[in-house]
Amino acid sequence: MNDMNISPDILAALAPSELAMVPFVSVQDMMRLVHREGIENVLRDMAEHIEADFRRWPDFDKTPRIASHSREGVIELMPTADAELYGFKYVNGHPKNTKTGHQTVTAFGVLSSVGNGYPLLLTEMTLLTALRTAATSALVGRRLMPEGADTMAMIGNGAQCEFQAMAFRALAGISRLRLYDIDGKATAKAAANLRAQGFEIVACGTAEEAVEGAQVITTCTADKQQATILTDNKVGAGVHINAIGGDCPGKTELHRDILHRASIFVEYPEQTRIEGEIQQLAADHPVTEFWQVLEGTAEGRTDPREITLFDSVGFAIEDFSALRYVLGRVRAGAPHVKLDMLADPDDPRDLFGMLERSKGRG
Repeated sequence: MNDMNISPDILAALAPSELAMVPFVSVQDMMRLVHREGIENVLRDMAEHIEADFRRWPDFDKTPRIASHSREGVIELMPTADAELYGFKYVNGHPKNTKTGHQTVTAFGVLSSVGNGYPLLLTEMTLLTALRTAATSALVGRRLMPEGADTMAMIGNGAQCEFQAMAFRALAGISRLRLYDIDGKATAKAAANLRAQGFEIVACGTAEEAVEGAQVITTCTADKQQATILTDNKVGAGVHINAIGGDCPGKTELHRDILHRASIFVEYPEQTRIEGEIQQLAADHPVTEFWQVLEGTAEGRTDPREITLFDSVGFAIEDFSALRYVLGRVRAGAPHVKLDMLADPDDPRDLFGMLERSKGRG
């Protein structure tokens, strides 16, 4: 079994008792996997999986994520499937959580066989989401950013910041970072972490200062409100904007005028028009789906002075790719345990009998 496909023949060869024991990758297991493989190798390999799935975009069932919004945040389910595998992620987004010592984003995911409906993998996805988000951003950036770019401004220095920096170095050659956050402690945290990784760091006092001399601008804030952290007069010709914050109705980061100047690239327009930066625009405003750039049916950057914008909201196919990557590493011996989470009666029609026979076993 390789990392790219799960053979139906192999699934058919497994006994029901083997399928009942589902591999589970915990947070500790995920950290051990990353340390074993090396984070930049993980990001590169994950980007390869994402690119491979984007190149077969029409093969997938697609729907905007199923979201339950509240005043405090959002809880979402993100499902997708191809002919062989079904995957979903449960994820929340609660910006105020850090004030009580909780993560803004937590997640877990499942990958299952379409053939028999049995889960093949259960895994944490808080770390995995950070990794796949960064891998996607850098995969897109590598295609859209100006040639020879080596400097990135990072506006918003929270939990995703370091992952973005590592991915853009691994995939796109970024080595210099200009950091800004309204919380100086967040910038100090990110600066310390990223200097230790060998980046050249400039900590900035304003967003305007951060974008000076940057060829790539990443915006990554989490407040559940409409906020303008990047205005039109701060964006010069030729830059690539990696807009990964926001991601819910009524939450944006960029001034509307920037969108009118930029060539806009998205994952899945039906979802991005609900919760991306382009929710500020008319429903028929032209955007390019990034999978078409990979396939050669649409152009990426066409002019050195062009402003390119990746209006990223995260899409279920990226999670599907990340789940495929983890399952491949599990099959190759990555850390995990097996959970007895599926009933396995001797007679598949006699679930009640299995329950009765279990009496007195503790």
